[in-house]
Amino acid sequence: MITYRATLDVPRELAQYLGRLLRAERRDRGTRTGTRALTCFRHAVFALCWFRENRDITALARDHGISRATGYRYLDEVITVLADQAPDLHEALRQAHREGLAHVILDGKIFSADRLAEKTTSAKGEQINLWYSGKVHEPGGNIQALLSPDGFPLQVSDVEPGSVHDLTAAREHVLGALYWAYSQLDLSTLADNGYDGAGIGVFTPVKQPTNGQTLDPDTRTYNALLRGLRCLGERGFALLTGRWRALQHFTASPRKIGHIVKAALVLTHFEHGRLT
Repeated sequence: MITYRATLDVPRELAQYLGRLLRAERRDRGTRTGTRALTCFRHAVFALCWFRENRDITALARDHGISRATGYRYLDEVITVLADQAPDLHEALRQAHREGLAHVILDGKIFSADRLAEKTTSAKGEQINLWYSGKVHEPGGNIQALLSPDGFPLQVSDVEPGSVHDLTAAREHVLGALYWAYSQLDLSTLADNGYDGAGIGVFTPVKQPTNGQTLDPDTRTYNALLRGLRCLGERGFALLTGRWRALQHFTASPRKIGHIVKAALVLTHFEHGRLT
């Protein structure tokens, strides 16, 4: 075996922040000092290696002097304490209003995952794979996100199976709060055609008529302006998956995708100065 030194390209302050969360969690559990295999800081570094580099847990655990089972347990602990810090949907909307944002952007993404052999009945009465997405033609989990006008992710939802349409997932997790934000905070939402018919305060492009007619110039201008503003939302998911490679493909149960993405969102918020 070859021993070598490595550098993890995350701020030391981020590991210290995560270490403080782990210390508070151990204190709440009543864990005695010196009874864990890793200190809180080393525990944080272990998890950040996985998030940043998507390292194999077996190899990562070996490098930190712990067993494979302990490595998985330690990683679950980090995901839990981070996900608990993820912003609440209504609080994210209030914060957007306080910051004077003109609007927020709603977008959805299918996070790729290993196949899960779980069936459901489609709207046509057929048996289909619950976690298979016809949108991206692979298994995965559907996550809805609210983003600022420049595309920075503000909040992410719990996961829905990949077979669930974006509009259905949005109705389950975010639309009620968006209606409230539009009526109480005068905060509108921009979305793509997949959310057509979402309801009050959620603005989507006008679809091309099916009878062969063309849209009038005013409507085409409206569509161009809306798409020009909304397209910046594509940056949000790219920011998460590009920075935290563990989000690029999930080998764990896809039911954990929501918690892991929320954990990555908290890490991103800290790196961009939204948390201290």
